[in-house]
Amino acid sequence: MADIPAVIAVPVAELEGLVVQDTVEQNVTPWTVEGAEVNGVKQAINYDRLIEQFGTRRIDEEMLERFTRVTGHAPHLLLRRGIFFSHRDLGAILDRHEQGKPFYLYTGRGPSRGHMHIGHMLPFLFCKWLQDVFDVPLVVQLTDDEKFLYKPDLKAEQTYEYSLATVREIAAIGFKPEKTFIFSDMGYMGGAFYLNVLKISRSITYSMARSSFGYTDSDHIGKIHFPCIQIAPAFSSTFPSIFGNRTDIPCLIPCGIDQDPYFRLTRDVAKPLKFKKPSLIHSQFLPALQGGTTKMSSSIDSSAIFMDDSPNTIKNKINKHAFSGGPTSLEELREFGSNPDVDIPYKYMTYFVDDDQEIADLAVSYRKGEITSGEMKKRCIEVLQDFIGSFQERERAITDDDVKNFMNPDYPRPFACLAKK
Repeated sequence: MADIPAVIAVPVAELEGLVVQDTVEQNVTPWTVEGAEVNGVKQAINYDRLIEQFGTRRIDEEMLERFTRVTGHAPHLLLRRGIFFSHRDLGAILDRHEQGKPFYLYTGRGPSRGHMHIGHMLPFLFCKWLQDVFDVPLVVQLTDDEKFLYKPDLKAEQTYEYSLATVREIAAIGFKPEKTFIFSDMGYMGGAFYLNVLKISRSITYSMARSSFGYTDSDHIGKIHFPCIQIAPAFSSTFPSIFGNRTDIPCLIPCGIDQDPYFRLTRDVAKPLKFKKPSLIHSQFLPALQGGTTKMSSSIDSSAIFMDDSPNTIKNKINKHAFSGGPTSLEELREFGSNPDVDIPYKYMTYFVDDDQEIADLAVSYRKGEITSGEMKKRCIEVLQDFIGSFQERERAITDDDVKNFMNPDYPRPFACLAKK
């Protein structure tokens, strides 16, 4: 019979003053992003905890130094400021670049009604820079099928139309069809793509899928099968017009950390299927206007700055909704200063202002109480109006033919030579 542990009595007097914390853990999945809750107070996303939970590696100074040495380029602001903060096997991609061996970039977007918001821009801005640095192909998956499966109020025809509109937005970032293939799952599925989906689906048990994504008995089979479709573009033979039947070309996937469960599963099935494991580089979330406890949401207009917002709308949203790290009175400001670490206008500028000195000066002046929250908001408004205004000009220049070229798998792309070993 096992020993029964003794019950230790603790005098009530020793419990007095002890703070018992009621904690709800943070929840980060491909569908939900919520910070922890401690004693009823929402907390910011803990990225150190995600690294530990997901088993990824932090992008440290040593990795940044190697990146610079191998590529000859200083890290992008999203890298050097730790916004892309975590990775899986980024070193393997740098190895291939040093050795003159090919790889490609893969990212994606779940198309939705209306325009993307500025948070959606991050992986595409970063992919454009990576593509320029490495001179590699990019494939962009538009998961209109997933949108249909997860949104019962939508028709399949609607989600496909969302994809066509999304191509325009991605093209307006500055990509060229010669180096970039953008595909709708509904439009491209078949042939080599579907063959790989079948191979993947036979390699993933329901137990594996449930463990990775938390499926329940009430989830329909379309949801459970979908990960196979998101996994397939991570394998080069899915794109025979670019890579032929080659299975030895890996990819680098820039994505939000919430997408990591898909690609952990991808890496698990790659070796049995004799494919190369993908490498990943993960970004933090652009916080909602209301603060860092959750990310921007397309379904909550007041939480986000959209790429079709007018200058006046941007101004009103920042002034009305953006959480401030400043105190409530001018006297407190002069005495205590403000906190840029929680100030949303300042946070947004760290994503979109390339000048490190300006960002550093703003933080120092804010902490000292030398600038007000209104002045911080004013500068943020200027930055976002300029970024979004320039984007809107480029988007207006995108034609229907441009959209067709990006989505044409047989459009002439010089990287087709990679199909030959």
